[in-house]
Amino acid sequence: MKFVDEYRNSALVAGLTRRIHRISTKNARFMEFCGGHTVAILKYGIRQLVPQNITMLSGPGCPVCVTDNADLDKAIALAKLPGVILTTFGDMLKVPGSYGSLQTARADGADVRIVYSTMDALQIARDNPTKSVIFLGVGFETTAPTIAASVLQAEEERIKNYYILSLAKLCPPVIKALLDSGEVMLDGLICPGHVSAVIGAKPWEFIARDYGIPCVVSGFEPLDILQCIGMLVSQVEAGRSEVGIAYQRGVRPEGNKAAITLMAEIFEPCPARWRGIGVIPGSGLKLRPEFQCYDAEAHFEINPGPSLEAHGCICGDILRGVKTPGECQLFAKVCNPEKPVGPCMVSSEGACAAYYLYGEGV
Repeated sequence: MKFVDEYRNSALVAGLTRRIHRISTKNARFMEFCGGHTVAILKYGIRQLVPQNITMLSGPGCPVCVTDNADLDKAIALAKLPGVILTTFGDMLKVPGSYGSLQTARADGADVRIVYSTMDALQIARDNPTKSVIFLGVGFETTAPTIAASVLQAEEERIKNYYILSLAKLCPPVIKALLDSGEVMLDGLICPGHVSAVIGAKPWEFIARDYGIPCVVSGFEPLDILQCIGMLVSQVEAGRSEVGIAYQRGVRPEGNKAAITLMAEIFEPCPARWRGIGVIPGSGLKLRPEFQCYDAEAHFEINPGPSLEAHGCICGDILRGVKTPGECQLFAKVCNPEKPVGPCMVSSEGACAAYYLYGEGV
């Protein structure tokens, strides 16, 4: 298959691995921001391929995992309102909130439906004109344009029973917050490919310019990631700090201008809560005032109660790169994919789920 088999070529993998071993002399700590990269790195054994002087850390780049309990509690409270249909991507269904999950709410009678796109949610609103249909807008810059498109379509068709609970988040501000915290010292960043396909590589320039840390945008196949690591190693060895692209088939420096324009038309930045990190200014997206009629939080009155964290769960520390899943006392004992305690074990891109699936830290 074009653009898959070519990027899993064992001979090319071996060649890239040899080159990385040949040029790498300095100790280096690289963080992959995206949960998709974490899964690929574990699936293809990339940590075992790179030299021992290179440490790979997982970052907070899973939108399901970084959704704060207080925000998830809002979604569950909305789902329980009479006359409401709450629509969501499947990964959110089993994420534990303070007092249950969307799955338990559905078992108790709430109308919670899994959709595969925002347009599916909009169709449910068309089909159920007497119900209020809410789309749970969890995601990064990758998902935000599709949410914006659904709002524009609802506006065009004058669909009045469609709402968004916007929990969308922006990635550059959280990377800045992590670097400012000083909790984890990094020598390089693997920047997210899908997010960068929308926003481009230029938004990452502050990492190299202000923090002196090399960063490279990567795709998700083994050769993409190894090429990215090789580019980071080259910069570390030469004492350079630049932004590179190891995913040129999907990412341009300027990004997707149409998607960026669409996001800016419908959304504006706002503060957002990140699990394990806290409130980060300008890291969320809220509907602009002219589209507030689609804002579920503004339209519905809810009181989800105080948010609570699961005792012993260290998802927050894992998302910040401070700890690994194997350091959690619950991992693979009390917490597993069938009975997850925290979101990092629920999401298909969660670090705990990836560690569990591929046998690391067990």
